[in-house]
Amino acid sequence: MQLLLAGLTFIMVLAAVGILVALTVGSQPGNIIQGRLEAIEKGVTFGKPSLDMVLIRDELMSSIPALNRFLQRFGWSSRLRRVISQAGMRMRPGKLVLLGAVLAAVVFEGSRIVYDSPILTLILAVPTFFLPLGFVLFKRSRRLHAFESQFPDVIGLLCRSVRAGHSFTAGLETVAEDLSDPVAGEFRIAFDEQRFGLPIRDALLGLCDRIPLVDLRFFVIALLVQKETGGNLAEILDNLAHVIRERSRIRGEVRTRTAQGRLTAAILIFMPVGMLVLLKLLNPDYVNILLSDPLGQYMLAGGAILQVFGTLVLWKIVRIKV
Repeated sequence: MQLLLAGLTFIMVLAAVGILVALTVGSQPGNIIQGRLEAIEKGVTFGKPSLDMVLIRDELMSSIPALNRFLQRFGWSSRLRRVISQAGMRMRPGKLVLLGAVLAAVVFEGSRIVYDSPILTLILAVPTFFLPLGFVLFKRSRRLHAFESQFPDVIGLLCRSVRAGHSFTAGLETVAEDLSDPVAGEFRIAFDEQRFGLPIRDALLGLCDRIPLVDLRFFVIALLVQKETGGNLAEILDNLAHVIRERSRIRGEVRTRTAQGRLTAAILIFMPVGMLVLLKLLNPDYVNILLSDPLGQYMLAGGAILQVFGTLVLWKIVRIKV
């Protein structure tokens, strides 16, 4: 019996891996075309769209027609596509949804065969559905953090370019050529947009839309005000760089002072799961009653719900915005 269960589990995992590879691997020309269409979409968002642009902006959420029609009914699919783009990934929202559904189905079937408990299978399968989204959010957070850490260098390079007598648009090209990703890629998009005829104001607003950072909004607002009212652009960039560096220093101090609280929160979050696994290994009979008895299953479900709620509360407490 155990050999049969192991064989079924292996087959399901192998099938899941094959489906994941088929869903996640895309052609490079398609990715390039999709990136260009997204750049055009951002540019048209701030201007008056024509009929042709509206047709281009109607991008597919999925290559599967039924899933595409289903996703286009909901507003969160557009937000999901924006999050995927901010993570630097070239994937349609439909692939991400199918990825989570395949993982959840594999975990559901595997846990149903092993434990034969509907409540426990749901407890294990539902969070698995959101694992691909969690990975995308993790990559998005790392990419935004990398952009934020490089941004003072961007302002410094723009300031030196302006002081040397170059125009601001030439400074954008210098940033795109001399710095590394993700800063270079985003500023390259902004430079290409204004070079192909989009007003510099709309290109900068599109940059803010792609990278939702407070420091970048300060930068764009300062440039737009200077463009409307005039003034010394180099001095404005110097002052802005000083403000951003001070904000970065304060954020570092906050992270240092809240390190103990964040470590305590992490221990409190993972301790119940760790204790359950440890007891399962040391004394299986002590834990099996929770898995087999209906009352124990309801207790596990209630504990999981309370655990999620407590995790959100602790995350809100230790996450201080500067």
